[in-house]
Amino acid sequence: MISSYPHLPLQREEPITEKRSGNYHPPPPPADPVAHAKALGLQLQETIQQTNQDIGGFDDRKLFRFQIEKGFNPDELKKISGEIEFVSQENDEIVVAFVSQSALQSFEARLASIAHGEVITNRQVYYALHSMSGWTPDDRTGWSLKQEGFPETESFYLDLELWPIEDNPKERQLLLSRFESWLRDNDIESPDSVKQPGLTIYRVRCCHTQAERLLHHRDVRIIDLPPRFGLNLRHFGLDIQQFPISPSPLPNAPGVVVLDSGLATGHPLLGPAVGDAQSFLPGHMAADETGHGTHVAGIALYGDLAKSIDAGSFIPELRLFSGRILDKDNENNGLIENHIENAVRYFVDQYSCRVFNLSFGDSRKPYLGGHVRGLAYTLDRLSREFSILFIVSAGNVLPGQLDGLGWKQGYPQYLVDDAWAIIDPATALNVLTVGSLARLDASRNSQRFINDPAELPIAKAEQPSPFTRHGPTVGGAIKPELVAFGGNWFLNARNAANNINDDGLGELSTSLNFVQGRLLGVKCGTSFAAPHIAHIAAKVLSEHPEASSNLIRALLVTHAAIPNASSDIFDDQESVRKVLGYGHVDVRALFKSLENEANLIAEGSIENKRHHFYELLIPEDFVSSGKRSREIVVSLAHTPLVRSTRVTYKATRLDYRLITASDLDHAVKMFSKATSKENFENIPELPNASVNRSIRSKGTVQSAMWQFKQFNRNSKLKTDKLFVVVTRNDYPWGEVITNTAEEYSLIVCLRDRENQQAKLYSQIQSRLQQRQRAKVRG
Repeated sequence: MISSYPHLPLQREEPITEKRSGNYHPPPPPADPVAHAKALGLQLQETIQQTNQDIGGFDDRKLFRFQIEKGFNPDELKKISGEIEFVSQENDEIVVAFVSQSALQSFEARLASIAHGEVITNRQVYYALHSMSGWTPDDRTGWSLKQEGFPETESFYLDLELWPIEDNPKERQLLLSRFESWLRDNDIESPDSVKQPGLTIYRVRCCHTQAERLLHHRDVRIIDLPPRFGLNLRHFGLDIQQFPISPSPLPNAPGVVVLDSGLATGHPLLGPAVGDAQSFLPGHMAADETGHGTHVAGIALYGDLAKSIDAGSFIPELRLFSGRILDKDNENNGLIENHIENAVRYFVDQYSCRVFNLSFGDSRKPYLGGHVRGLAYTLDRLSREFSILFIVSAGNVLPGQLDGLGWKQGYPQYLVDDAWAIIDPATALNVLTVGSLARLDASRNSQRFINDPAELPIAKAEQPSPFTRHGPTVGGAIKPELVAFGGNWFLNARNAANNINDDGLGELSTSLNFVQGRLLGVKCGTSFAAPHIAHIAAKVLSEHPEASSNLIRALLVTHAAIPNASSDIFDDQESVRKVLGYGHVDVRALFKSLENEANLIAEGSIENKRHHFYELLIPEDFVSSGKRSREIVVSLAHTPLVRSTRVTYKATRLDYRLITASDLDHAVKMFSKATSKENFENIPELPNASVNRSIRSKGTVQSAMWQFKQFNRNSKLKTDKLFVVVTRNDYPWGEVITNTAEEYSLIVCLRDRENQQAKLYSQIQSRLQQRQRAKVRG
């Protein structure tokens, strides 16, 4: 069993210094059109050689992939030749087919003319082409297949998607018949297929040699492993008699409050943990009428219920409270701000509750810039007044936003569309907003009928749910900060309407219909991602009963990371942050530190125009020789006063830098009052932060990671000292109303996960003790 230890203190140094107060336009010609054309000519010859290695194909066409000028219209290619067909486009890349050899020769000849300095018609099309290549086996390899490789068994199943041909039924039919003939000639079994104008998929059974041939087949667009992650079907038919009676949590167990549609307090898995259930919706009882609140509550209480099932018992570690604020239609037609405030005051006064889950949002109020709306403002104000933590769902996009096939073909690019912006109250700055990840990608039917490829998951496991909404929020602050499992959708490609569904892909939790024998059910939505974080947040209080809401937020983002399955599907880091924030929480060292993953904690308060300095004592094992990944994560959280009448919204600016300096005096001098404004802004931070200061400082919870592969003798972490410097600098309008010290929490985490023998915790602890003894002697 791995040993764990209480988190260590992060000691502040004595000095407290003052701080000094569009449409697409044709690209211009390249600087050297001749050189541009010559470079493309060389790439053209390489691409022809690549495409000559393709096998199969229903005709003689060659597929080229062009990297193009942003905003370029692929239809412009028709100006070169009517026999160049647009096949596909994704961001700044297009795939085109040269239908005939003459079309390719014409393209090559015109490119050669530019290379000889001649002026040709439609030369701007050539100027918009940046590079070219063929569609290679690597391009045909899907994400899961790249991660896992081919199965080790002698034969296995794969899913193939062919290039779509929507506008020419005769060509499409020729494609299908030739491809199926090719499969038979190569002894590749295809137990089933999906054939629609915009989508053609074959599930095949093959060996490794046959799979390699498929990766070279011209008409194959992508190959991937069939969906694997599915909800265990036995979970749907559970009998409460299978489990021992759930005990009640300890009287002093932390509480988690679910503000929702009410609660089925008689549910056998919830009842023993219920501390109180009240209605704050006038004219409505406290009981749940829709099942939404009961489903949210089960996750808030237990987290991953499948783990409890596998363990054979449900043991609640938290107390559960319910405040009804939604009616039988999961709506609130009154002033919900008042209902929430009444609920918060009640549960804080009566039970000292500090973690509140709100799994709802107003779809009529997406954040499109400007001020946040009233409910978000209410949550921000209550967060500061009561020092409590709200966990809020990012909001869902409804199924009608796209047609069925559009969900599959447009994923994940549409996740950053304006239509997917977070909704009120997810915009609140002082709360934790939670987006959704897909846990599963195999529906119930796809598990029952393993040869049927018709049910296509929109997302793969650990990728953003197709319905989750994106940030940022006011001022460009990162939202959502976290993501958790909230479900997935699939479409049945045989369904003429391509309707999306979620059968078996939702989050498992307690069902309102337990009396009819349905102990558990599954539902999809960011509503069911949020309580996963609420559960973890409340459990932090089990280990740290006096932790502030700032500390909980800082701890959670410190231990969050973007899943590889999610980061790989976006073309830029900005999109990743918009959809996933700081990522998915890993609890392995969240509650307690490990020897190779040590957390240091500081909670303080800082006046305006001040800096606080913290020296990080870097242990010897962290900078030891060897090439491996090591990480330093620094996170800061505060809960500022807000004003909805101000464009900056938050009154206080509080952020941090991670810097190196020869000693404390040098660090202090860098931040002294005498430093010019320009020099202050240019104080160098340790390079290669995962989130730079200008972006992370826009939020009230801020985090960044620094990753190191190896250290040489000149590395700054060996030659200098490392400091975290916290700075407060209020907006002018805020100085008048925030003349008190601002409370904050600071977390530093050092990780060396690849070195199981690393003694980071022990070495830091020893150095802290040495410093303490030195101070006592002094």
